[in-house]
Amino acid sequence: MTSRRAQPQSPPPQRPRRTIWQMYKGIEPRYRILLGMGFMGFSMFGLWASDKLEEAFPAPSDTRMAGRRQMPMMQPQVIVLKEGTDTSQGVPQLLSNISACLAVCDTIRTTLGPRGMDKLIVDAQKRVTISNDGATIMKLLEVVQPAARTLVDIARAQDAEVGDGTTSVVLLAGELLKEVREYVEEGVSAQVIIRGFRRAADMAVGRIRELASSIDQKDAGEFRALLEKCAGTSMNSKLIGSQKAFFTQMVVDAVQRLDQDELNEDMIGIKKIPGGAMQDSLLVDGVAFKKSFSYAGFEQQPKAFDAPRIVCLNVELELKAEKDNAEVRVERVSEYQAIVDAEWKIIFDKLDQIIATGANVVLSRLPIGDLATQYFADRNVFCAGRVSKDDLDRVCEATGCRMQSTTSGLSAAHLGTCERFEERQIGGQRFNLFRGCPQAKTCTIVLRGGAEQFIDEVERSLHDSIMVVRRAIKSQAVVAGGGAIEMELSRHLREASRQIEGKQQLIVAAVAKALEVVPRQLCENAGFDTTDIITQLRAHHAQDPDRFRWYGVDIETESVSDMFAKFVWEPALVKINAISSAIEAACLILSVDETVTSQQSQDPMVGGGPPMRR
Repeated sequence: MTSRRAQPQSPPPQRPRRTIWQMYKGIEPRYRILLGMGFMGFSMFGLWASDKLEEAFPAPSDTRMAGRRQMPMMQPQVIVLKEGTDTSQGVPQLLSNISACLAVCDTIRTTLGPRGMDKLIVDAQKRVTISNDGATIMKLLEVVQPAARTLVDIARAQDAEVGDGTTSVVLLAGELLKEVREYVEEGVSAQVIIRGFRRAADMAVGRIRELASSIDQKDAGEFRALLEKCAGTSMNSKLIGSQKAFFTQMVVDAVQRLDQDELNEDMIGIKKIPGGAMQDSLLVDGVAFKKSFSYAGFEQQPKAFDAPRIVCLNVELELKAEKDNAEVRVERVSEYQAIVDAEWKIIFDKLDQIIATGANVVLSRLPIGDLATQYFADRNVFCAGRVSKDDLDRVCEATGCRMQSTTSGLSAAHLGTCERFEERQIGGQRFNLFRGCPQAKTCTIVLRGGAEQFIDEVERSLHDSIMVVRRAIKSQAVVAGGGAIEMELSRHLREASRQIEGKQQLIVAAVAKALEVVPRQLCENAGFDTTDIITQLRAHHAQDPDRFRWYGVDIETESVSDMFAKFVWEPALVKINAISSAIEAACLILSVDETVTSQQSQDPMVGGGPPMRR
């Protein structure tokens, strides 16, 4: 067998090597663009992945890597406020607060002045209130915006302090914010605006004190006439403006019957009786309150006394019913009868002790039962139970008696007296009247009217007038109304601003312009030509400040005139308090640059803890 030698195999033919450029040139042009975009995307992905890896695994900062770029380390997230808390800050938040305040001001803007309109407000309980009193409207609006609630607070403070000017203080605060809004938008610091506001407030208050006319109390007739003019000015814008002459006399008489050193308005009681006309209202020189609930035998009691002896008690004069959980174990009928006799003896001992003092009128905050009522009727003694605390306190202050919580040790020294007591029919109700009270000066105003809403508004109007007269007596300084003092202050601040350097010059000038909102709104509510009236007022005050300082808006003649000569007067304290409160409220709103509102908790437990186990 022949052997064959293995033939060597020839190597496979090799392809010629091609460069990347040759391969790229071999690609069709339309695919070259796609390939380039792919390489570019891959490169960007590599750079992004490199940055993420460096952030996740930062390199150590030693001397060998000093030249390499160092990435900041991740900071742990710090949670300060609970989830759901709303935070708003910066200039947008400040502008939002100003817009909310302006919306509130627009609501009560039309109620200012003698020609102001009323607002009808229906609350959640469907109670209807008709009023143009600024404090009442602001309270019933139920403003929920935190910054706008500041205006509600200053309206209430103005009403509690001086009684009048509640609408003016809200309008002035809103106008101040409106005038400086453009400065806030332009980036002026809120602190610069606040300093300008306070500087303008000092100048305005100082100018009011210079212009105010003092009250001379030596001439009683002239002093009373001045008080009547102040009361009448506050009634001009109220519902009772048509009966101003009638109620002005009543308000001044009521205030002058008080102790002139204290002038406690709580000693003036106001009672409302639906029916009749406003002219049927009367002023009682003493204490008057509605007849309380009475038992059988009340008709037999006397209804009038001259120089009565009055006792005021906080004692229940009726047989008490046994409690539901009381248990009395008796073995014989005589024991039960002894218990009943003891109960009767206790109440008869109380009644005998009261009669022993010689009292003719018995008043108590707690019930006086039918047994005690008949007992007093048999002895010609008048009694009334369930008398309200306010009325009973006024009786004690007026008659000089002292409240007693027990009849033990009751003596004649604890009794009070007055010139006359009587029970009188007023309208459809019976009232107990105490006249000629010697110990304390007090009085009661009984109001009559058609609808309950009407009487309520009359009560609010009289309260404002009473507060104005009180402040006129205490402060002893008055200024002219009708927008006259505001125009004079506006002129004074505008001239003073020209002497001030820096940004505060603009702020003081803005306050001067804002003060014109009072006469301007008086004209708008009366339907006058606002531009013409304001132009005339500016011309008069600038022409001769000494002669035309009291020129304001004359509603009757639709022109400008001297408000002081027309007896449109207001206590200077009303204007001082209104300007001070308005500027302080504006400063408070401008100082807020962030509002943090917590999410309302869904947990009914207030404390947030687990419920207690029973």
